[in-house]
Formats: sequence, structure tokens, C-alpha cells
Amino acid sequence: MAGYTHSAFRRLLAGFGGCGAMWTEMLATRQILNESFTESPWLRRRPAEGFTVFQLMTGPDDPLERVLERLGEQGAEAVDLNLACDALAARARSSGSALFDNFDALRTVIGRARRCWPRMLTVKMRLGSRRPDWELGFVERLRFLEDAGVDAVTLHPRFFEDKFKRLARLELIPWAASLTRLPLIANGDLTGSAHIASRADDLRSASAVMIGRLAVAQPWLFAHWDAPADVDLAVVWRKMFHFITEDFAPPVALRRVQMFTKYFSANFAFGHQFRVVVGNAPTLEEVLRRADEFLAHSPATLAKPRVSGL
Repeated sequence: MAGYTHSAFRRLLAGFGGCGAMWTEMLATRQILNESFTESPWLRRRPAEGFTVFQLMTGPDDPLERVLERLGEQGAEAVDLNLACDALAARARSSGSALFDNFDALRTVIGRARRCWPRMLTVKMRLGSRRPDWELGFVERLRFLEDAGVDAVTLHPRFFEDKFKRLARLELIPWAASLTRLPLIANGDLTGSAHIASRADDLRSASAVMIGRLAVAQPWLFAHWDAPADVDLAVVWRKMFHFITEDFAPPVALRRVQMFTKYFSANFAFGHQFRVVVGNAPTLEEVLRRADEFLAHSPATLAKPRVSGL
């Protein structure tokens, strides 16, 4: 989740606890090779974050061996290769969905990664492109990943063309799980323990679940999985503001705070007002002033926030 699952957010999430693993933002190879793991807000990982998977945007021409060597030197426990992102920037680098589409390149990249990375190696994928023979391509790739020695697959059961416009096809999870011995991590439109229980028939065959944007809206989600509890939303938002401004330079921090607020505002009955006033603020100082003004009035909240693009 580019722009969201940086160290500042993982620090906030870790403070609540309850999450088994966290993924970084999708990282370009140049970041791994050229930036500092102690200073870069994209590469930084604090001990409190726990088990962290470094997700890579990589293509067949990237120096993958050097990248993985540097990650190993920095103590990374796990690496994830993203085959799901359909953004133009990813496709232009022959990564993401473009790497999924190019089976020859995919074989090359996975082979190189597995040969030089002895630790946990996972892959995130979608169903592929929406066309009559999509199942053949999906099955071929899933079975290849198993044979190549990948440790687990995260499946977001949408087609590339779907973006986030329609519901994830969670009913396909049992079918996908039947095709492989690999642990399958289910992802897409999952909103918490009650929802997962209601889709038990679809999710029983999954080894784990991954929740994305709803966790941005409610970073306490995992800690309160089985026992909901009251949370002071104002305290959470302000803490995230300070974590972001500690890690990022002001222009980037402003954008990251606004991005976080886009989802966090879904907790409020009139969250659109919060989102707009923060989103239009020209400086961090003005963001904080406007947020304090909104939060000081104890705004009404929603029991179940609605978040698109889960």
C-alpha cells in the first residue's frame, strides 16, 4: 500500500499490537540500494514493528541479487515480490501485473530470488487479466510458484482491470487453495472478525488473512479482534501526525498526513468534513490547527466505517 504502510504507520499499528506480520510499502529497487535503512522513511524499520515483510517492485532487468544481499545484511526476515499492482508506474518497470503477464520474465525473477534469498519469500498476486482463458494462466503461475520454492502466496481475487471497483471474488479462495500446497493468504474487502466469520466457507482454506486499508482507518483492529473496545480517535490521529512528521520532511509529511486522514476520517459520521479541511490545508501547522478544531468537538462516530478499496 504505497504511501500508507511506511514505518510511521507500522509504529502506530505495533503500539496497539495483535498483528502477526506487517508489509512495507512497495519498494523500488533503487530505494534499497541507494537509501539509508536508518534514515530513509521508506526503509526504516523499528524493533517494535516486529515481523516485517519487505515488498519489492522489481522487474527482470533490476539488480535483484544486490538488493536481496543488502536486505539480508540489514536483517530482513522476509521478502515479498508484488505481481498484483497494475499501476502504470509499475508496469513501465516491467513489474507488478506486467511481471505476472510475462511468464518468461516471471520465471527468471522468481528463480533468481529463490537462489539468493534463503529466508521467507512470498508473492502477492491477483487473478490476472479478465479474459476467457484467465484460469489457465492463473493455474500455470500458481503451480510454477510452488515448484520454484516460494513459501506463501497472498491472493487478492480481483482481475487487474477491476482495480477496486467491484467486490473481491472471495468465493474463489477455496478453488485457488485446492490447486497448491502453498499457504494461501486471503486479501481483499476483509473488514474484521465478524465479516470473516460470515465468509467462513470461502476463507476456511486460507492459512491467513491480510487486511489493508481498513487497518489504516482503524489501526487498533487487530488488537481488538475478539473484544471491541473504545478508542480515543483524537489521540490516535494526533499520535499518527507526530509519527509522520518525525519521519518525513515537511512537504512529504503533509501529503502522508492527508492520505492517512482520508481513511481515518471514515470513523466519523461527518468524516467528509474532516477529510476536506485536512486535505485542503496548505501546511502541517494548518493541518494540526484544523484537526484540533474538528476533534475538540467530540464528533459523532460510526460503528462500522465504510472504506473503499479494501
